[in-house]
Amino acid sequence: MSGIARRLYRGEIDVDFVGRKKLWYGLSAALLVISIAGLVLHGLNLGVEFKGGSVFSFKAPTANIEQVRSTVSDAGPHQVIVQTTNNGWQVTTESMPPEEVTTVQKALASKFGVPQNQVNLQVIGASWGGQVADKAIIGLIVFMLAIILYLTVAFEWKMALGAIVALLHDLVITAGVYAWSGFEVTPATLLGFLTILGYSLYDAVVVFDMIKEVTAKLGTTSKTTYTQAANNALNHTLIRSLNTTLVAILPVAAILFIGTTLFGAGTLKDLSLALFVGMIVGTYSSLCVATPLLVTLKEREPRYQAIARRLASHGGKAATAVKSPRQPVTAGAANGVVSDADKRNKKK
Repeated sequence: MSGIARRLYRGEIDVDFVGRKKLWYGLSAALLVISIAGLVLHGLNLGVEFKGGSVFSFKAPTANIEQVRSTVSDAGPHQVIVQTTNNGWQVTTESMPPEEVTTVQKALASKFGVPQNQVNLQVIGASWGGQVADKAIIGLIVFMLAIILYLTVAFEWKMALGAIVALLHDLVITAGVYAWSGFEVTPATLLGFLTILGYSLYDAVVVFDMIKEVTAKLGTTSKTTYTQAANNALNHTLIRSLNTTLVAILPVAAILFIGTTLFGAGTLKDLSLALFVGMIVGTYSSLCVATPLLVTLKEREPRYQAIARRLASHGGKAATAVKSPRQPVTAGAANGVVSDADKRNKKK
């Protein structure tokens, strides 16, 4: 495994991402079907901020989770979610009449020897959650429109379409993970969703910028098709994408798997799960969804179809650019243009 990692870091591995587009499309389709099934069958576990409810907070060092849950359930509520926090216990229930709220407070105070006025209560109405959800949807729409406008101006509409498809792909799969896992969806989760959109977009823009540079001079005399040039560009951004993802995901994984279990940072798990899943899926989609979709659209253009037909008629397979471990493929090399430095290296 270390040998593969070393070769990958040096750029000695050439992965045919675009050539395996049917595999990636099939994998993405399966993930989307599973995610949509989870959303339909289970739905999202909306937090109290969205559906309203009562939150009880108190300190009881000797209590355990089953004792807290049974005490609250026996007092009347049907939906009881118990969490540990740095300050003790937090119990979330559905919305209740004032008299039932008082009954729960008295039950907790009596069971765990806590003064009733130290069982803190917070009542949240569903209207507030609706306002948060509406603003999040508006923000998402504005974000998508801004992406389409930027990518269309800076690159072209086909790249904008590929990026948008990848972003929607990431959102649905991440939401599916929440549906199947039962993790609570809170305002922090929405923040995580918007964050992974920005991360996924950054990765796609880096890949598209390299593809634009490599394919800019493809002409009638080029020795590579658009597919091969794009795949070469993709391989030269691969190590950057993997390094960026690894560096970003390590602290997120620490929060998700260590902070929430050892240190009880339960309030961070809703955000960290969205970031953890979104970063992994975002890197995958920029490499295996956005780029193959872009190539599929570009290869339909008459210009690139003519190049593919000419190369196919002169030997069946187009010549691919030769990569050196220490010298990345340039835009000229990908188009069959050999510089004076390349000629000198070849003589040596």
